[in-house]
Amino acid sequence: MPDTDAPDCPLLVLIAGPYLSGTDGDPTKIAANRARLEAAALPIYERGHLPLLGEWLALPIVHAAGGREPGDAVFHAYQYPVAERLLARCDAVLRLPGASQGADMDVARAQMRGLPVYHHIDELPVRAASHQGIAA
Repeated sequence: MPDTDAPDCPLLVLIAGPYLSGTDGDPTKIAANRARLEAAALPIYERGHLPLLGEWLALPIVHAAGGREPGDAVFHAYQYPVAERLLARCDAVLRLPGASQGADMDVARAQMRGLPVYHHIDELPVRAASHQGIAA
């Protein structure tokens, strides 16, 4: 495991917030929630860290297992177990605003592991001399 206390070591940051919550299964609302989660990825990266959404890992597994729509039984069978495994590898959590039982579970698991939980991107430490992407 990398020494995440080292100033040159990026943190693997799980972005947690509403995905299905408040959508009533509406694909447009789910897409809007996902877009809000993904909007945090670039600012985290620009601070020198590696952002990650649980959905980026879980959804291909859900689809391979036969999941047909967000929130179906297959989704629930895999989404939260994937998040739990992912949290075992993360260094921090960024909890975005909004009601979400899944995000609350992520925060609780992170706290049990002693991981920092941030509520705003500006709270994340900035890595010095990190190699940032170059905007086109």
